[in-house]
Amino acid sequence: MKSPHRLPLLLAIAATRLGIPSLAGPLEDDWLKTLSSYNVVWDSQGKNAADSMPVGGGDIGCNVWVENGELFAYFQRSGSFSENGEYLKLGRLRVKLSPNPFANGESFRQELDLHNGCIHLEAGGGEGAPPVKMRFWVETGRPVIHLDIDADKPVEVTASYENWRLQDRELKGKGARFGCFSLEAYPGKVVKLKDQVEFGHGGVLFYHRNPAQCQIPTLLIEQQGLQEHAAHIPDAIANRTFGGLLQGEGFVPAGTSEGKYAITPFRAWSLKSSRPARRQHLQITTHLSQAENLADWKNALLKTAADKNIDTHRKQTIAWWHQFWQRSWIAINPTKPDPSSSVWQAGRNYNLFRYQLGCNATGSHPTKFNGGNLTFDPVLVDKNRPYDPDWRAWGGDVFTAQNQRLLYWPMLKSGDFDAILPQFNFYRRGLPGATIKAKAHFGHAGAVFCEYMNDSGIAFGAGWGWPAPSGRARGKEVPFGDPSINGLAGYGKPAEHGVMANPSVSYHWESQVENAYMMLEYHRFTGADLKPWLPLIEASLVFFDEHYQKRQMIRNGKPLGPDGKLVFYPSTSCESYRGAKNPADLVSGIRACLEALIALDDSILPKEKKEYYRAYLQRMPGLFFEKIKGDKVVKPAESWLKYQNVECPQFYPLFPFNRYQLGEPEIDTFRNTWKHGRFPKNIVKSWHQDGIFYARMGMTREASNYNVQKLKNSPRRYPTFWGPGHDWVPDHNWGGSGMIGLQEMIMQTVGDEIHLLPAWPKDWNASFKLHAPRNTIVSGVVRDGKLVEMKVSPESRRKDVRVFASR
Repeated sequence: MKSPHRLPLLLAIAATRLGIPSLAGPLEDDWLKTLSSYNVVWDSQGKNAADSMPVGGGDIGCNVWVENGELFAYFQRSGSFSENGEYLKLGRLRVKLSPNPFANGESFRQELDLHNGCIHLEAGGGEGAPPVKMRFWVETGRPVIHLDIDADKPVEVTASYENWRLQDRELKGKGARFGCFSLEAYPGKVVKLKDQVEFGHGGVLFYHRNPAQCQIPTLLIEQQGLQEHAAHIPDAIANRTFGGLLQGEGFVPAGTSEGKYAITPFRAWSLKSSRPARRQHLQITTHLSQAENLADWKNALLKTAADKNIDTHRKQTIAWWHQFWQRSWIAINPTKPDPSSSVWQAGRNYNLFRYQLGCNATGSHPTKFNGGNLTFDPVLVDKNRPYDPDWRAWGGDVFTAQNQRLLYWPMLKSGDFDAILPQFNFYRRGLPGATIKAKAHFGHAGAVFCEYMNDSGIAFGAGWGWPAPSGRARGKEVPFGDPSINGLAGYGKPAEHGVMANPSVSYHWESQVENAYMMLEYHRFTGADLKPWLPLIEASLVFFDEHYQKRQMIRNGKPLGPDGKLVFYPSTSCESYRGAKNPADLVSGIRACLEALIALDDSILPKEKKEYYRAYLQRMPGLFFEKIKGDKVVKPAESWLKYQNVECPQFYPLFPFNRYQLGEPEIDTFRNTWKHGRFPKNIVKSWHQDGIFYARMGMTREASNYNVQKLKNSPRRYPTFWGPGHDWVPDHNWGGSGMIGLQEMIMQTVGDEIHLLPAWPKDWNASFKLHAPRNTIVSGVVRDGKLVEMKVSPESRRKDVRVFASR
């Protein structure tokens, strides 16, 4: 096996011979060299799972590390939701060689090879153990994990599948239930069912199978009084079965054993090579489906496992990653690699984190903001979280929209248009439930999505509020203020029918507008067919028109305010400005969506529908302003009752809704708003977006300082395992917001215009390739504050490019 350090270049040459698309041209060749310098290399073993390195493909993520001479890997697959909605890992792999080249800890090397999407491991000889090289990789076209072992002399390999879900177990207390957040305060029992593991089919077969009747979404449907509509509400949990088969040619069963990792007891089912060999291969084939019976699930799994054309799948996987890295990049000071420089780290970590997102490009569900498929034992994050490896804060099958969006906005400029589709499909699956909820609870058309989304499209349990111990369910028969209503923090939280009893997200529906706008922007960037998403977009917008006209009619007998405009009250501006009237984020988002719909070709949206949206736009209020110390500022809403949390929704007209651009007078108003803002500034962790807003306001020094802090190395061994922040580890909305901030510094797109270097410091050299609307790709080189090279495709779009002077 060749040295892993040379593999990117060697495989690039091999790719040409294999017909794999390769990078072409001087700019792309330089990027390939830079990408190689971004590989993460460790020369010592780790202490525990917190010292793991990510690798993945398709919809599988793995944490890989070597500890005490043994190779470990957690592996998880998108959509592995249990009967109570908990997001479960598939298990843990442990591999040991004899004689063991890792035993003495000397001459060790572990490298993440970004270009080829795999991990290389090497260990030298010593004490009778031969040198060995391993390659750990995940297919991008099939849900299969591989470990290739290449030793100088024959070695014996023991591979163990380890599982901690050994018996049915009740999850007691809010802490344990935080891992299946929707049922956090449920007054009944929540039971985590055991897995099934056995030797068979030439290896170790393991799976978790949900029953036909599960707590999710059945309990939620009953809780929210939607039983008569149950047949039309998606159930993604019933009969969901996920697991796999660990096998290797020449491996035979070697018994079971028990142990404890971190604080969690486990049982191991081991396979052992029947004889020592120089080259050995292990494979974990996985399968996930809502199978009517277990036999169907097993047959599908075994069919995948029977395909042994591994060399073809390896070539296809390499080709996928080559194409992924050819799409897009941002590199800072690429000709002077300096791992100790936080500025250089920001460029490297932008790409490392993009790799993490690429590991769930084809998942059935979006990458979760609080760890994706890459979490590890919670006690290694917080010693006060004594739970098993499945647990994460804000866990389960609910996806917090304000956090999730930050993982998907950067995919437009990075050109990862395939990877953005799981986000869209997730909302599309929830549309029937969200439509039913709007009709059943509010009596009008449209769709209303919970801020904490799941496949059912209805509200999540912990936010809606559970009945008191007396058993009274909240519904139309329960009067406002009835003490039998309970909320997130306990009983006695009053809530209007149809509105969650959650002090943070009741009336917080802006996210469905933002998701609709992301779909419209996806169409504007790619020209891809919008029709699959149009019903969702339209239902999300119609809800607000119908809902707030009805509310205003109840208040004063007229559907609109005295000025002939819609009155969005009661509402909320993000989670921060409660009891808001006409919040800036919601108003600017609906306006952006309506204008985008009206601009669509008539073949996509008929003229008669556009007439409705034009009238809707005429009914829309605008932003509201005030003066502070003589400066005009944007208000977060026309009025509000309470301020909480630390969000800045008054800047949403800039991002994500693209209402204004540099050079327009309104930018000064936003700068004044920031100057006088009575909100915390420069909080870097998690979802905070200051770096994005700085860039959109052209505040170069502030943007560069903030985004460097955002994207600098994490305190953990792997540079982009940020967190826990507000969320968990690795914090993916931390990385997503950092990616957006860096993108907005180097390129902004409003309307047809493309602004380059709008907030780029003159002392940062750079290389970049980014995507813009109308199927446009812009690449370039920045040196000493000047754009010294630029390519625009198609060339006709060059006239729309404006280059700003670096400052």
